[in-house]
Amino acid sequence: MKLLLAGGGTGGHLFPAIALAEQLKHEEPQSEILFVGTERGLEARMLPELGWSLETIEMSGWAGLGWLTRLKVLGKLMKSFGQSRTILRKFGPDVVVGVGGYASVPVLLAAKTLGIPYLVHEQNAWPGLANRLLGRWAKRVCLSFSEADRAFHRSATVLTGNPVRAAMESCPNISKDNICLLVFGGSQGARAINRAVVAALPHLDEWREKLEIVHQSGQLDYEETLRGYRENDWPNVDVQPFINDMAKAYAKSTLIVCRAGATTLAELTACGRPAVLVPYPHAAAGHQSVNAQAMATKGAALMMEETDLTAERLAKLISGLLHDRASIMSMAAAAKGLARRGAAARLLRECRTVLLEAA
Repeated sequence: MKLLLAGGGTGGHLFPAIALAEQLKHEEPQSEILFVGTERGLEARMLPELGWSLETIEMSGWAGLGWLTRLKVLGKLMKSFGQSRTILRKFGPDVVVGVGGYASVPVLLAAKTLGIPYLVHEQNAWPGLANRLLGRWAKRVCLSFSEADRAFHRSATVLTGNPVRAAMESCPNISKDNICLLVFGGSQGARAINRAVVAALPHLDEWREKLEIVHQSGQLDYEETLRGYRENDWPNVDVQPFINDMAKAYAKSTLIVCRAGATTLAELTACGRPAVLVPYPHAAAGHQSVNAQAMATKGAALMMEETDLTAERLAKLISGLLHDRASIMSMAAAAKGLARRGAAARLLRECRTVLLEAA
């Protein structure tokens, strides 16, 4: 199979695409795979490091822009549409999968004009505008949450789940010997989480010699976050702008403090890790709060809205859980019970089904 994966920008869009690519290479080692994204997205740095082929187009986002800027984006869309047609003709994919992010828009539109079948993968319970529009012409819309079906009235939908990278699905159980707190706010970091965790350190003094902290800060907050740990003289900490081997970080973690994006939740459940979830307050339709509440209701996580995020409250939650091994293990088991394993394989089966239908 020749597969083209369109989209990215953030880890939430990119990582499911990587999981699908890994699955195809596992099942068909001779397959050809091409990613299409932008030079500003996470894909531009990460995919070459992982050995995946990437072509870039000139495209930018739409949300939150004024009407004059949106006119400029429309002009850029026309250019990126032409670039996408050139890439598609050159690569000649059997099928295209759009994984979200603004780079997917011109690629899927170009695929439609060239008669190349495409699928859309939607990670969230409520899709963004681009996927709602592009889903009309998709041969299949693959959903991570059944609730998203209500947004695709004219599309053939199937519940596949959200693919996670293969190493996530083989994550070991929580270590009995070491205690590790993993902190991250998504691929670009989260300033509110970064500052709250650093501010909580004086309230976690009893754990100073026992607790290792692995912290993905994002590039913009890296220096500030690192300085905060040094000023608090925390002895065992690893601060990184971006964690390349996230599966390894999950594997060593005991407890996680993070956002509540759909891909993050898929990874938490695949790895079976308890979490303190701090939903991004400006997520479309408040979907991160809905995600976090669903996890909390099922006993897999604790939820704290960003408006309630103080150093004292966060430290109390973290310390309380670390003292209560039974609760940690119960939350881990609940998280694992929510995992929708094999999502990448199901998504790949839909790609093959679409190809058979088009034959």
